[in-house]
Amino acid sequence: MTIAELLTTIDERPLPLVAEGETIAGVLQTMVKFPHTRLIYVVDDQGRCTGTISLGVLIRHLFAHGFEPSVHSRVLIPMITSQVAEDIMNRQLIYAFKEDKVGAVVRRMIKAGVKEIAVLDQERHLIGDLTMLDLLKHYHLGSDAL
Repeated sequence: MTIAELLTTIDERPLPLVAEGETIAGVLQTMVKFPHTRLIYVVDDQGRCTGTISLGVLIRHLFAHGFEPSVHSRVLIPMITSQVAEDIMNRQLIYAFKEDKVGAVVRRMIKAGVKEIAVLDQERHLIGDLTMLDLLKHYHLGSDAL
């Protein structure tokens, strides 16, 4: 089964997107608006996905004062002074194309230690997202083995 085929079995849901220039407050508002996810997708001015912001990164940014000194200041200072989404996003995007086989994507997600993944078209525009819960539901309902 391909990712495109799997996406047709998932209820359509809005995608948690922010622009690279979105304020941190805007990123927070987007995270709160999308309770199904713990990952925000960052897009450039042409709509291409350029990175992600996880709930963990947002927490470390907003509550930096609460972290133990074991987190080095060279990591904390840029986090504290960041102003926009692009400043705190992870640029090492883990993604799938709709033509990819589901099993290969599951292996990629497990290897990367991620529970959500962007589905992109060839121009890197976000066309969907998949969570491990989506994949577990697919597997549990008796579809072909992943």
